[in-house]
Amino acid sequence: MANRHSSPCATKAPSKLGGLYIGLISGTSVDAIDAALVRVGDDGTVQETVATRSAPLDPGLIERIRAVTGATPLRDICALDHDLGRAFASAALSLPVSGDEAVTAIGCHGQTVWHAPNNSPPATVQLGDPNVIAAATGLVTVADFRRRDLAEGGQGAPLAPIFHRHCLASDCENRAVLNLGGIANLSFLVPGRPPRGFDTGPANTLLDAWCRRYLQASYDAGGHWAATGRVDEDLLRNLLSDPFFAATPPKSTGPEYFNLEWLDARLAPDIRPENVQATLAELTAATVADALSLHSETAVERLLVCGGGAHNSDLMGRLRRRLPGIPVESTDALNVAPDFVEATGFAWLAWARLAEHPADCPATTGAGRPAVLGGVYHGRDATRPARQDTR
Repeated sequence: MANRHSSPCATKAPSKLGGLYIGLISGTSVDAIDAALVRVGDDGTVQETVATRSAPLDPGLIERIRAVTGATPLRDICALDHDLGRAFASAALSLPVSGDEAVTAIGCHGQTVWHAPNNSPPATVQLGDPNVIAAATGLVTVADFRRRDLAEGGQGAPLAPIFHRHCLASDCENRAVLNLGGIANLSFLVPGRPPRGFDTGPANTLLDAWCRRYLQASYDAGGHWAATGRVDEDLLRNLLSDPFFAATPPKSTGPEYFNLEWLDARLAPDIRPENVQATLAELTAATVADALSLHSETAVERLLVCGGGAHNSDLMGRLRRRLPGIPVESTDALNVAPDFVEATGFAWLAWARLAEHPADCPATTGAGRPAVLGGVYHGRDATRPARQDTR
């Protein structure tokens, strides 16, 4: 990755903060912790992705995350926060670092268990105690990126557009970046303009949940099961009638909204399971295509796809059919691994926090002003410790 723009939403950052950064995230798909070791220049240029790792979450931890509701006892939330902190620390320590080079900081998104920016008061909760991460690794840890944006009147999400502009934009091409994680979100990257972006709706969160129910599998590899089904047009129209899709950005959402209960309330009793899977894939493609049509300031000339959905050939085919004339390709086309764009982004967000560089944008989140995001949790010293047991 290489920096192509300085963002109109950002101020000039101080120098001497270049070096190695680690980015950590467990997304709404709740399957693994993605970790990236990234070399960042003093000016915020992502110079090199040194190493990446996807560390599968323990099945028991996955079940505890998925079981969180508004009625979950506080003691269980506290225990999960601690145990996720240990898991994130372990993922960070698993990355290979040369013995003669120190890691400057870790940027950890954590695991979102609740995101309700339109509630009164607004709320977003990410678990994975950064104190535990800093203590276990000995490294400065930057976390809690979303709540400051909420405090400034924003949605707290998505945070990726300013990073996408920094590293995936072009000086001569109108691009959009689509992250197909549990939730799909778009970033619009128009040369000379602030980045914009928003969540378009469900992606893997419903596809995976339906797959778990009927196949007892964690996901539909390559979209092969969906490809055996037929889109139920009545169901698709019913799903598309949800008011979220017609809402004007800024907007964000999560699995606390788009879940199996949401789907079950709209299902006819006799629909075949593979047809539901095909319809859910078409829902993602349709809502992304609609968002590009309705909310692009200028015609998008290329759509770059990242996240786990970039490997779903069925879903990618549906996007291409919905978007004739627009090249739809994985970020692999720019030599950026689609599975680690978000983890790399949180490494960059750690740099931005230490550089006091605003990392959100009112045009994206709806915040009243740009803000420096994240809290800083100091490690034991400035050097990376030897690996240790983080159980």
